[in-house]
Amino acid sequence: MKETFKQLSVNADWWGLREIEDDMTVVSVRNDKVESVKTEVNKGYMAEVLVDGQFAYFATTRADQPSLQYAFDQAAGRANELKKYNLTNFATTERPPAQGSYKPNAQQKFNNDSLKEIVDRFVYSTQNLKATGGIDVISRSVRGLFSNKSMRYYSSNGSDYEQNLTQSQYTLSMTGSYEGDNQTLGNGTKVGQFGLESFDKMTLLQEAEEISRDLELVLKADNCPTDTRDLLIMPDQMYLQVHESIGHPLEIDRILGDERNYAGWSFVNLEDFGNLQYGSPLLNVTFDPTVQSEMASYDFDDTGAPAKKTYLIKEGKLLAGIGSLESQKRSGVKGVACSRMQSWNRPPIDRMANINVECGDSSLDDMIAATEKGVLMRSNKSWSIDDYRNKFQFGCEYGQLIEDGKLTKVVKNPNYRGVCTPFWNNLKMVGDASTMQVSGSFFCGKGEPNQIIRVGHAVPAALFSNIEVFGGGK
Repeated sequence: MKETFKQLSVNADWWGLREIEDDMTVVSVRNDKVESVKTEVNKGYMAEVLVDGQFAYFATTRADQPSLQYAFDQAAGRANELKKYNLTNFATTERPPAQGSYKPNAQQKFNNDSLKEIVDRFVYSTQNLKATGGIDVISRSVRGLFSNKSMRYYSSNGSDYEQNLTQSQYTLSMTGSYEGDNQTLGNGTKVGQFGLESFDKMTLLQEAEEISRDLELVLKADNCPTDTRDLLIMPDQMYLQVHESIGHPLEIDRILGDERNYAGWSFVNLEDFGNLQYGSPLLNVTFDPTVQSEMASYDFDDTGAPAKKTYLIKEGKLLAGIGSLESQKRSGVKGVACSRMQSWNRPPIDRMANINVECGDSSLDDMIAATEKGVLMRSNKSWSIDDYRNKFQFGCEYGQLIEDGKLTKVVKNPNYRGVCTPFWNNLKMVGDASTMQVSGSFFCGKGEPNQIIRVGHAVPAALFSNIEVFGGGK
Protein backbone atom coordinates (compact mmCIF):
# COMPACT_ATOMS: atom_id res chain seq x y z
CA MET A 1 0.00 0.00 0.00
CA LYS A 2 2.78 2.43 0.85
CA GLU A 3 4.54 1.90 -2.48
CA THR A 4 1.28 2.16 -4.38
CA PHE A 5 0.49 5.43 -2.61
CA LYS A 6 3.83 6.89 -3.71
CA GLN A 7 2.96 6.15 -7.36
CA LEU A 8 -0.26 8.19 -7.31
CA SER A 9 -0.47 11.56 -8.99
CA VAL A 10 -3.04 13.84 -7.32
CA ASN A 11 -3.95 17.38 -8.32
CA ALA A 12 -4.59 18.71 -4.81
CA ASP A 13 -2.95 20.75 -2.04
CA TRP A 14 -3.00 17.70 0.23
CA TRP A 15 -4.14 14.08 -0.09
CA GLY A 16 -4.40 11.09 2.20
CA LEU A 17 -5.24 7.39 1.91
CA ARG A 18 -6.78 5.15 4.59
CA GLU A 19 -6.99 1.38 4.44
CA ILE A 20 -9.46 -0.05 6.97
CA GLU A 21 -10.34 -3.68 7.71
CA ASP A 22 -12.77 -4.78 10.41
CA ASP A 23 -13.37 -8.48 11.17
CA MET A 24 -16.33 -8.77 13.55
CA THR A 25 -17.95 -11.88 14.96
CA VAL A 26 -21.30 -11.95 16.79
CA VAL A 27 -22.16 -14.95 18.99
CA SER A 28 -25.64 -15.42 20.49
CA VAL A 29 -26.56 -18.20 22.92
CA ARG A 30 -30.03 -18.66 24.38
CA ASN A 31 -31.25 -21.29 26.83
CA ASP A 32 -28.02 -23.29 26.50
CA LYS A 33 -28.26 -23.46 22.69
CA VAL A 34 -26.32 -21.54 20.06
CA GLU A 35 -28.72 -19.17 18.25
CA SER A 36 -26.24 -17.74 15.78
CA VAL A 37 -22.57 -17.25 14.98
CA LYS A 38 -21.96 -14.62 12.32
CA THR A 39 -18.67 -13.22 11.07
CA GLU A 40 -18.39 -10.18 8.80
CA VAL A 41 -15.22 -8.90 7.11
CA ASN A 42 -15.38 -5.31 5.93
CA LYS A 43 -12.40 -3.89 4.03
CA GLY A 44 -11.83 -0.89 1.77
CA TYR A 45 -9.96 2.33 1.01
CA MET A 46 -10.80 6.01 1.45
CA ALA A 47 -9.16 8.68 -0.72
CA GLU A 48 -9.28 12.20 0.74
CA VAL A 49 -8.10 15.46 -0.82
CA LEU A 50 -7.85 19.15 0.05
CA VAL A 51 -8.31 21.55 -2.89
CA ASP A 52 -8.40 25.33 -2.34
CA GLY A 53 -9.70 24.94 1.21
CA GLN A 54 -12.27 22.23 0.43
CA PHE A 55 -12.07 18.60 1.62
CA ALA A 56 -13.63 15.82 -0.45
CA TYR A 57 -13.66 12.01 -0.36
CA PHE A 58 -14.09 8.95 -2.56
CA ALA A 59 -14.07 5.30 -1.41
CA THR A 60 -13.30 2.03 -3.16
CA THR A 61 -12.95 -1.66 -2.30
CA ARG A 62 -10.05 -2.15 -4.75
CA ALA A 63 -6.39 -1.69 -3.84
CA ASP A 64 -4.75 -1.72 -7.27
CA GLN A 65 -3.04 1.44 -8.48
CA PRO A 66 -5.56 2.29 -11.29
CA SER A 67 -8.53 2.00 -8.86
CA LEU A 68 -6.89 4.17 -6.23
CA GLN A 69 -5.87 6.71 -8.87
CA TYR A 70 -9.48 6.81 -10.05
CA ALA A 71 -10.68 7.36 -6.45
CA PHE A 72 -8.33 10.31 -5.99
CA ASP A 73 -9.32 11.80 -9.35
CA GLN A 74 -12.98 11.58 -8.36
CA ALA A 75 -12.31 13.13 -4.94
CA ALA A 76 -10.36 16.02 -6.53
CA GLY A 77 -13.16 16.59 -9.03
CA ARG A 78 -15.74 16.75 -6.26
CA ALA A 79 -13.59 19.15 -4.24
CA ASN A 80 -13.41 21.49 -7.24
CA GLU A 81 -17.18 21.33 -7.66
CA LEU A 82 -17.87 21.95 -3.97
CA LYS A 83 -15.36 24.70 -3.20
CA LYS A 84 -17.66 27.44 -4.53
CA TYR A 85 -20.06 26.58 -1.68
CA ASN A 86 -17.35 26.47 0.99
CA LEU A 87 -18.10 28.41 4.19
CA THR A 88 -14.71 27.68 5.80
CA ASN A 89 -11.36 27.51 4.06
CA PHE A 90 -9.42 24.63 5.56
CA ALA A 91 -5.65 24.13 5.36
CA THR A 92 -3.13 21.34 5.78
CA THR A 93 -2.96 22.23 9.49
CA GLU A 94 -6.28 20.36 9.80
CA ARG A 95 -4.43 17.21 8.66
CA PRO A 96 -1.20 17.06 10.67
CA PRO A 97 1.27 14.25 9.86
CA ALA A 98 0.91 11.15 12.04
CA GLN A 99 3.67 8.57 12.40
CA GLY A 100 3.81 5.42 14.50
CA SER A 101 1.61 2.47 15.44
CA TYR A 102 -0.96 1.56 18.06
CA LYS A 103 -1.49 -2.00 19.24
CA PRO A 104 -4.21 -3.44 21.48
CA ASN A 105 -3.94 -4.24 25.15
CA ALA A 106 -5.60 -7.63 24.58
CA GLN A 107 -3.50 -10.62 25.61
CA GLN A 108 -5.35 -13.20 23.49
CA LYS A 109 -6.52 -11.96 20.09
CA PHE A 110 -9.73 -13.43 18.70
CA ASN A 111 -9.41 -15.88 15.83
CA ASN A 112 -11.11 -18.99 14.42
CA ASP A 113 -9.43 -21.19 17.03
CA SER A 114 -10.93 -19.18 19.91
CA LEU A 115 -14.49 -19.22 18.53
CA LYS A 116 -15.36 -22.69 19.85
CA GLU A 117 -13.97 -21.75 23.26
CA ILE A 118 -16.16 -18.64 23.36
CA VAL A 119 -19.27 -20.62 22.40
CA ASP A 120 -18.53 -23.25 25.08
CA ARG A 121 -18.09 -20.57 27.75
CA PHE A 122 -21.29 -18.80 26.73
CA VAL A 123 -23.29 -22.03 26.89
CA TYR A 124 -21.77 -22.65 30.32
CA SER A 125 -22.83 -19.20 31.51
CA THR A 126 -26.48 -19.67 30.49
CA GLN A 127 -26.54 -23.06 32.19
CA ASN A 128 -25.77 -21.28 35.45
CA LEU A 129 -28.62 -18.78 35.12
CA LYS A 130 -31.04 -20.67 37.34
CA ALA A 131 -34.52 -20.16 38.72
CA THR A 132 -34.77 -19.54 42.46
CA GLY A 133 -37.64 -18.94 44.83
CA GLY A 134 -40.40 -20.20 42.57
CA ILE A 135 -39.90 -17.81 39.65
CA ASP A 136 -40.51 -19.03 36.11
CA VAL A 137 -37.60 -18.56 33.72
CA ILE A 138 -38.56 -17.21 30.29
CA SER A 139 -35.13 -16.71 28.78
CA ARG A 140 -31.45 -17.11 29.63
CA SER A 141 -29.13 -15.49 27.10
CA VAL A 142 -25.67 -14.14 26.37
CA ARG A 143 -24.53 -12.15 23.35
CA GLY A 144 -20.96 -11.24 22.48
CA LEU A 145 -19.32 -9.08 19.83
CA PHE A 146 -15.63 -9.48 18.99
CA SER A 147 -13.75 -7.25 16.60
CA ASN A 148 -10.22 -7.08 15.22
CA LYS A 149 -9.89 -3.75 13.43
CA SER A 150 -6.86 -2.36 11.60
CA MET A 151 -6.20 0.97 9.89
CA ARG A 152 -3.27 2.22 7.82
CA TYR A 153 -2.93 5.87 6.91
CA TYR A 154 -0.63 7.66 4.49
CA SER A 155 -0.64 11.32 3.44
CA SER A 156 1.23 13.66 1.13
CA ASN A 157 2.67 15.56 4.10
CA GLY A 158 4.34 12.51 5.66
CA SER A 159 1.73 10.50 7.58
CA ASP A 160 2.62 6.83 7.99
CA TYR A 161 0.50 5.40 10.77
CA GLU A 162 -0.94 2.00 11.67
CA GLN A 163 -3.57 1.23 14.28
CA ASN A 164 -4.76 -2.19 15.46
CA LEU A 165 -7.68 -2.60 17.86
CA THR A 166 -9.18 -5.65 19.57
CA GLN A 167 -12.61 -4.62 20.87
CA SER A 168 -15.15 -6.73 22.72
CA GLN A 169 -18.56 -6.61 24.31
CA TYR A 170 -20.75 -9.21 25.99
CA THR A 171 -24.09 -9.08 27.78
CA LEU A 172 -25.43 -11.82 30.06
CA SER A 173 -29.13 -11.59 30.95
CA MET A 174 -32.09 -13.51 32.32
CA THR A 175 -35.83 -12.89 32.01
CA GLY A 176 -38.23 -14.33 34.58
CA SER A 177 -41.87 -14.22 35.58
CA TYR A 178 -43.59 -14.19 38.98
CA GLU A 179 -47.30 -13.66 39.68
CA GLY A 180 -47.92 -12.16 36.27
CA ASP A 181 -44.93 -9.79 36.25
CA ASN A 182 -41.95 -10.14 33.90
CA GLN A 183 -38.53 -8.65 34.60
CA THR A 184 -35.10 -8.84 32.95
CA LEU A 185 -31.80 -8.50 34.75
CA GLY A 186 -28.30 -8.48 33.25
CA ASN A 187 -24.64 -7.96 34.03
CA GLY A 188 -24.65 -4.36 32.82
CA THR A 189 -22.72 -5.16 29.60
CA LYS A 190 -18.93 -5.56 29.61
CA VAL A 191 -17.15 -3.43 27.00
CA GLY A 192 -13.52 -2.63 26.26
CA GLN A 193 -10.30 -3.47 24.45
CA PHE A 194 -9.82 -6.98 25.76
CA GLY A 195 -9.41 -10.43 24.31
CA LEU A 196 -10.33 -14.00 25.12
CA GLU A 197 -8.60 -13.75 28.49
CA SER A 198 -11.57 -11.74 29.85
CA PHE A 199 -14.06 -14.56 29.27
CA ASP A 200 -12.94 -16.89 32.03
CA LYS A 201 -15.48 -19.34 33.41
CA MET A 202 -15.19 -18.15 37.01
CA THR A 203 -16.17 -14.60 36.08
CA LEU A 204 -19.11 -15.82 33.99
CA LEU A 205 -20.21 -18.15 36.82
CA GLN A 206 -20.10 -15.32 39.37
CA GLU A 207 -22.14 -13.02 37.12
CA ALA A 208 -24.71 -15.75 36.46
CA GLU A 209 -25.13 -16.46 40.18
CA GLU A 210 -25.58 -12.74 40.98
CA ILE A 211 -28.19 -12.32 38.24
CA SER A 212 -30.11 -15.44 39.39
CA ARG A 213 -30.19 -14.18 42.98
CA ASP A 214 -31.10 -10.58 42.20
CA LEU A 215 -33.79 -11.39 39.63
CA GLU A 216 -35.82 -13.18 42.30
CA LEU A 217 -35.48 -10.15 44.58
CA VAL A 218 -36.63 -7.77 41.84
CA LEU A 219 -39.62 -9.90 40.79
CA LYS A 220 -40.87 -10.10 44.39
CA ALA A 221 -40.19 -6.41 45.15
CA ASP A 222 -42.55 -3.44 45.36
CA ASN A 223 -42.40 -0.69 42.78
CA CYS A 224 -39.92 2.14 43.28
CA PRO A 225 -41.60 4.99 45.21
CA THR A 226 -42.49 8.22 43.42
CA ASP A 227 -40.97 11.22 45.15
CA THR A 228 -37.84 13.38 45.37
CA ARG A 229 -34.82 11.84 47.05
CA ASP A 230 -31.07 11.33 46.75
CA LEU A 231 -29.98 9.05 43.91
CA LEU A 232 -26.93 6.80 43.99
CA ILE A 233 -26.09 5.78 40.41
CA MET A 234 -23.86 2.75 39.93
CA PRO A 235 -21.25 2.70 37.12
CA ASP A 236 -23.20 0.40 34.77
CA GLN A 237 -25.90 3.11 34.60
CA MET A 238 -23.63 6.10 35.15
CA TYR A 239 -21.74 5.52 31.88
CA LEU A 240 -24.96 6.01 29.86
CA GLN A 241 -25.85 9.12 31.85
CA VAL A 242 -22.46 10.58 30.94
CA HIS A 243 -22.77 9.46 27.32
CA GLU A 244 -26.16 11.07 26.74
CA SER A 245 -26.08 14.20 28.92
CA ILE A 246 -22.39 15.17 28.66
CA GLY A 247 -20.90 13.44 25.63
CA HIS A 248 -23.47 14.25 22.97
CA PRO A 249 -24.24 17.83 24.09
CA LEU A 250 -20.54 18.75 23.90
CA GLU A 251 -20.03 17.64 20.27
CA ILE A 252 -19.10 20.85 18.48
CA ASP A 253 -20.50 19.84 15.08
CA ARG A 254 -23.84 19.21 16.81
CA ILE A 255 -23.65 22.65 18.47
CA LEU A 256 -22.92 24.16 15.05
CA GLY A 257 -26.09 22.52 13.71
CA ASP A 258 -24.65 19.75 11.55
CA GLU A 259 -26.76 17.05 13.23
CA ARG A 260 -30.08 18.86 13.68
CA ASN A 261 -31.75 17.00 10.77
CA TYR A 262 -30.93 13.60 12.25
CA ALA A 263 -29.46 13.30 15.73
CA GLY A 264 -30.55 16.69 17.04
CA TRP A 265 -28.98 19.87 18.36
CA SER A 266 -27.54 20.82 21.77
CA PHE A 267 -28.58 23.08 24.62
CA VAL A 268 -24.91 24.14 24.88
CA ASN A 269 -23.91 27.34 23.03
CA LEU A 270 -20.44 28.28 21.79
CA GLU A 271 -20.23 31.13 24.31
CA ASP A 272 -20.78 28.63 27.16
CA PHE A 273 -17.25 27.25 26.84
CA GLY A 274 -15.15 28.77 29.60
CA ASN A 275 -18.25 30.16 31.32
CA LEU A 276 -20.99 27.60 31.96
CA GLN A 277 -21.08 25.91 35.37
CA TYR A 278 -22.11 22.55 33.94
CA GLY A 279 -22.05 20.73 37.26
CA SER A 280 -20.99 20.93 40.89
CA PRO A 281 -17.30 21.53 41.76
CA LEU A 282 -17.02 17.73 42.21
CA LEU A 283 -17.56 17.10 38.50
CA ASN A 284 -14.39 16.49 36.47
CA VAL A 285 -14.83 15.02 32.99
CA THR A 286 -11.96 14.16 30.64
CA PHE A 287 -11.52 13.13 27.04
CA ASP A 288 -8.82 10.46 27.29
CA PRO A 289 -8.02 8.11 24.38
CA THR A 290 -4.75 7.13 26.05
CA VAL A 291 -6.25 4.51 28.43
CA GLN A 292 -5.53 1.22 26.66
CA SER A 293 -8.23 -0.86 28.31
CA GLU A 294 -11.04 1.39 27.11
CA MET A 295 -12.97 0.88 23.91
CA ALA A 296 -11.91 4.04 22.05
CA SER A 297 -8.21 4.38 22.79
CA TYR A 298 -5.70 5.45 20.14
CA ASP A 299 -2.60 7.60 19.55
CA PHE A 300 -4.05 9.66 16.68
CA ASP A 301 -7.56 10.33 15.46
CA ASP A 302 -8.53 9.60 11.85
CA THR A 303 -7.19 12.94 10.62
CA GLY A 304 -3.78 12.54 12.27
CA ALA A 305 -4.40 14.77 15.30
CA PRO A 306 -2.42 13.46 18.31
CA ALA A 307 -4.56 12.13 21.16
CA LYS A 308 -4.04 13.35 24.70
CA LYS A 309 -5.97 13.62 27.94
CA THR A 310 -7.97 16.84 28.02
CA TYR A 311 -10.40 18.22 30.60
CA LEU A 312 -13.81 18.92 29.08
CA ILE A 313 -15.24 19.92 32.45
CA LYS A 314 -13.07 20.81 35.43
CA GLU A 315 -14.48 21.47 38.88
CA GLY A 316 -17.87 21.77 37.21
CA LYS A 317 -16.92 24.42 34.65
CA LEU A 318 -17.19 23.71 30.92
CA LEU A 319 -13.79 24.18 29.28
CA ALA A 320 -13.54 22.29 25.96
CA GLY A 321 -15.76 20.61 23.40
CA ILE A 322 -15.70 17.30 21.56
CA GLY A 323 -14.59 18.87 18.31
CA SER A 324 -12.01 18.00 15.64
CA LEU A 325 -9.45 20.37 14.16
CA GLU A 326 -12.04 21.26 11.51
CA SER A 327 -14.73 22.05 14.09
CA GLN A 328 -12.25 24.00 16.18
CA LYS A 329 -11.48 26.20 13.18
CA ARG A 330 -15.17 26.69 12.42
CA SER A 331 -16.18 27.47 16.01
CA GLY A 332 -13.15 29.04 17.65
CA VAL A 333 -13.68 26.65 20.58
CA LYS A 334 -10.98 24.42 22.06
CA GLY A 335 -11.49 20.78 21.08
CA VAL A 336 -9.81 17.37 21.08
CA ALA A 337 -8.51 14.65 18.74
CA CYS A 338 -11.95 13.19 18.08
CA SER A 339 -12.40 13.04 14.30
CA ARG A 340 -13.33 9.40 13.73
CA MET A 341 -14.81 7.28 10.94
CA GLN A 342 -16.83 4.08 11.29
CA SER A 343 -15.47 2.40 8.22
CA TRP A 344 -13.60 2.81 4.94
CA ASN A 345 -16.66 4.31 3.23
CA ARG A 346 -17.41 7.08 5.73
CA PRO A 347 -15.58 10.40 6.24
CA PRO A 348 -14.35 11.25 9.76
CA ILE A 349 -16.62 13.45 11.89
CA ASP A 350 -16.71 14.66 15.52
CA ARG A 351 -17.24 11.62 17.77
CA MET A 352 -16.87 10.68 21.38
CA ALA A 353 -13.89 8.50 22.22
CA ASN A 354 -13.23 7.78 25.91
CA ILE A 355 -15.31 10.27 27.91
CA ASN A 356 -14.46 9.63 31.56
CA VAL A 357 -15.48 10.98 34.94
CA GLU A 358 -12.46 11.36 37.20
CA CYS A 359 -12.90 9.50 40.48
CA GLY A 360 -13.45 11.31 43.77
CA ASP A 361 -12.59 10.32 47.34
CA SER A 362 -15.79 8.64 48.58
CA SER A 363 -16.20 4.90 48.98
CA LEU A 364 -19.53 3.24 48.22
CA ASP A 365 -20.06 2.78 51.96
CA ASP A 366 -19.37 6.51 52.51
CA MET A 367 -22.04 7.51 50.01
CA ILE A 368 -24.61 5.12 51.45
CA ALA A 369 -23.87 6.26 55.00
CA ALA A 370 -24.30 9.92 53.96
CA THR A 371 -27.79 9.29 52.56
CA GLU A 372 -30.84 9.67 54.79
CA LYS A 373 -33.48 9.06 52.12
CA GLY A 374 -32.37 7.75 48.76
CA VAL A 375 -32.36 4.99 46.17
CA LEU A 376 -29.54 3.09 44.47
CA MET A 377 -30.03 2.25 40.77
CA ARG A 378 -28.05 0.08 38.38
CA SER A 379 -28.21 -1.58 34.93
CA ASN A 380 -30.06 0.47 32.33
CA LYS A 381 -33.45 -0.69 31.10
CA SER A 382 -34.62 2.32 29.07
CA TRP A 383 -33.67 5.89 28.28
CA SER A 384 -35.06 8.98 26.59
CA ILE A 385 -33.56 12.44 26.01
CA ASP A 386 -34.81 15.38 23.96
CA ASP A 387 -33.34 16.70 20.69
CA TYR A 388 -31.28 19.29 22.56
CA ARG A 389 -29.81 16.62 24.86
CA ASN A 390 -31.18 18.51 27.84
CA LYS A 391 -34.25 16.92 29.45
CA PHE A 392 -33.91 13.19 30.08
CA GLN A 393 -35.49 10.15 31.68
CA PHE A 394 -33.82 6.82 32.51
CA GLY A 395 -35.16 3.50 33.75
CA CYS A 396 -33.07 0.82 35.46
CA GLU A 397 -33.36 -2.92 36.00
CA TYR A 398 -32.51 -2.89 39.71
CA GLY A 399 -33.17 -0.48 42.57
CA GLN A 400 -32.58 -0.54 46.30
CA LEU A 401 -33.77 1.96 48.88
CA ILE A 402 -31.32 3.76 51.18
CA GLU A 403 -32.79 4.73 54.54
CA ASP A 404 -30.90 6.40 57.39
CA GLY A 405 -27.53 5.52 55.90
CA LYS A 406 -28.28 1.87 55.15
CA LEU A 407 -29.35 -0.17 52.13
CA THR A 408 -32.80 -1.63 52.79
CA LYS A 409 -35.36 -3.25 50.51
CA VAL A 410 -35.04 -3.94 46.79
CA VAL A 411 -37.49 -2.13 44.47
CA LYS A 412 -38.43 -2.82 40.87
CA ASN A 413 -39.01 -0.53 37.89
CA PRO A 414 -36.85 2.31 39.26
CA ASN A 415 -36.78 5.43 37.08
CA TYR A 416 -35.45 8.97 37.38
CA ARG A 417 -35.67 12.19 35.39
CA GLY A 418 -33.89 15.53 35.22
CA VAL A 419 -32.47 18.42 33.23
CA CYS A 420 -28.76 18.43 32.44
CA THR A 421 -27.18 21.34 34.27
CA PRO A 422 -29.45 21.28 37.37
CA PHE A 423 -28.89 17.51 37.57
CA TRP A 424 -25.09 17.71 37.36
CA ASN A 425 -25.02 20.65 39.77
CA ASN A 426 -26.77 18.36 42.28
CA LEU A 427 -23.76 16.04 42.24
CA LYS A 428 -23.15 15.50 45.95
CA MET A 429 -20.43 12.83 46.19
CA VAL A 430 -18.18 11.06 43.67
CA GLY A 431 -16.93 7.53 44.16
CA ASP A 432 -13.27 6.69 44.62
CA ALA A 433 -11.15 4.34 42.51
CA SER A 434 -12.71 1.28 44.17
CA THR A 435 -16.05 2.16 42.55
CA MET A 436 -14.62 2.89 39.08
CA GLN A 437 -15.63 0.68 36.14
CA VAL A 438 -14.75 0.74 32.44
CA SER A 439 -17.72 0.51 30.11
CA GLY A 440 -18.95 1.93 26.81
CA SER A 441 -20.84 0.94 23.68
CA PHE A 442 -20.33 -0.67 20.28
CA PHE A 443 -23.29 1.25 18.90
CA CYS A 444 -23.27 5.05 19.02
CA GLY A 445 -25.10 6.38 15.97
CA LYS A 446 -24.59 9.75 14.33
CA GLY A 447 -24.05 11.39 10.95
CA GLU A 448 -25.61 11.33 7.49
CA PRO A 449 -24.93 8.81 6.06
CA ASN A 450 -25.13 7.08 9.42
CA GLN A 451 -22.01 5.95 11.26
CA ILE A 452 -22.07 3.52 14.19
CA ILE A 453 -18.97 4.19 16.28
CA ARG A 454 -17.48 2.49 19.37
CA VAL A 455 -17.01 4.61 22.47
CA GLY A 456 -15.61 4.11 25.97
CA HIS A 457 -16.50 5.47 29.40
CA ALA A 458 -14.65 4.97 32.69
CA VAL A 459 -16.89 6.17 35.51
CA PRO A 460 -17.28 5.80 39.29
CA ALA A 461 -20.48 5.53 41.29
CA ALA A 462 -21.97 8.95 42.06
CA LEU A 463 -24.50 10.40 44.51
CA PHE A 464 -26.95 13.15 43.49
CA SER A 465 -29.30 15.10 45.75
CA ASN A 466 -32.98 15.96 45.24
CA ILE A 467 -33.72 13.92 42.12
CA GLU A 468 -37.21 12.99 40.89
CA VAL A 469 -37.62 9.20 41.03
CA PHE A 470 -40.66 7.11 40.18
CA GLY A 471 -41.87 3.57 39.66
CA GLY A 472 -42.98 1.96 36.42
CA GLY A 473 -45.76 -0.50 35.58
CA LYS A 474 -46.82 -3.53 37.58
